[in-house]
Amino acid sequence: MNSIIDFIKEFIRKSGNYVFLATLISRLLSFGASWIAIQLIPNKELGAVIFAFQIISFIIPISSMGLNQSLIRYGAQLDSIESKNGLFLFSLKKGFIISSIIASVIICCSYLIDFSLPKTQFFLILLSAALITHYIFELVKIQFRLHKKNKQYAYLEFTYNLTLISLVFLLSWFYKELGYAIALIAAPIISSLFFIPKLKLKFQNTTALKIINFKFWQYGFFASLSNVTTQLLISIDIILIGNLLNNLEDVTAFKYVSLIPFSFLFLSQVVITTDFVDFTEKIHHKKHIKKYIKNYIQLFSFLSLACIVFIILFGKMILKLFDTSYSDYYSSMLVLTIGISGILILRGLFGNLLSSLGKAHINFIITGIALLLNVILNFQLIPMYGILGASITSAFLMWFTGILAVIAFYFYYKKLKTI
Repeated sequence: MNSIIDFIKEFIRKSGNYVFLATLISRLLSFGASWIAIQLIPNKELGAVIFAFQIISFIIPISSMGLNQSLIRYGAQLDSIESKNGLFLFSLKKGFIISSIIASVIICCSYLIDFSLPKTQFFLILLSAALITHYIFELVKIQFRLHKKNKQYAYLEFTYNLTLISLVFLLSWFYKELGYAIALIAAPIISSLFFIPKLKLKFQNTTALKIINFKFWQYGFFASLSNVTTQLLISIDIILIGNLLNNLEDVTAFKYVSLIPFSFLFLSQVVITTDFVDFTEKIHHKKHIKKYIKNYIQLFSFLSLACIVFIILFGKMILKLFDTSYSDYYSSMLVLTIGISGILILRGLFGNLLSSLGKAHINFIITGIALLLNVILNFQLIPMYGILGASITSAFLMWFTGILAVIAFYFYYKKLKTI
């Protein structure tokens, strides 16, 4: 118990409590922005923007060839502030060019696709600019993390979501769906421009960094691919439920059944966001890493158990708030929550430890295997058990990928020179 208390104290010392509160408030503000949009914009027009932005959101992780991922991993290995800032400027310049090229490709390809939904092409072209603005926003957040200014990171995250909800309200009020699309583009860059001066950068810095080599680019590329396949793992269940059961009501039910279990993931994300730079810097210190792993697993084993007990006690009640008939899917919610525990306890930690070792391609391989198994198992289980079948598949893969990540980490960590 003392080790868990020490872990939490260290988390607070790194301003992790600010990251936690900012993440929690940001999720509420993000929900508020979505609610405002649906109140002010007709469903059909709003659907065109959402559909186009869904495509863009899927591309955002690879829009810069993963330079943002390389920045945080390799930036953590640099000792001086000047070197970290130099790597930031390199990533900013090169990432801006790459994102602009990919945005141009999207615009060109949009003329070759016959969109059945009206205005989709227009909004896809417009929202391609979000590739650039969201990339810059992510870089600024990462730079605060590299300088261990987690409090500033939290303020930036809060500012972004406050700016987003404000712009969504104002622009949607006057310009409807066009205003909403502009808000999605403008919010990240406005927030970034407000906080960039706090980084105290020297833009004339052109210092050559030896750390920028083939491995630097390779790491970022595979890290971004891993993020894309992870997103696909989440969405493939809904796609297969729709196709195999041919019932849109089941698709909607699974979306709401999985809402609460997946929301628990932010607990792990907040801790990793706070600690990633620190344990990447100290990855060669065997005692530190061993202690961190032990304390993390103890804390999240307790939190996972708390999440499961919460669903056992209140799961049916929560589902009835969405729809009285959804209480029939209580077992699916419980199974998903048990599966989420596999990410909270193992996958979230060891996947990021693999990244700190520079083994992003291993994470990609693991998610690739999971994606293949997801399709195979769902084709068997969804026709037999419906939504419960999809939940069983997801839960199994969450623990399966977590165990694979543990095995892979210790395999490569034994080969690393530690002190």
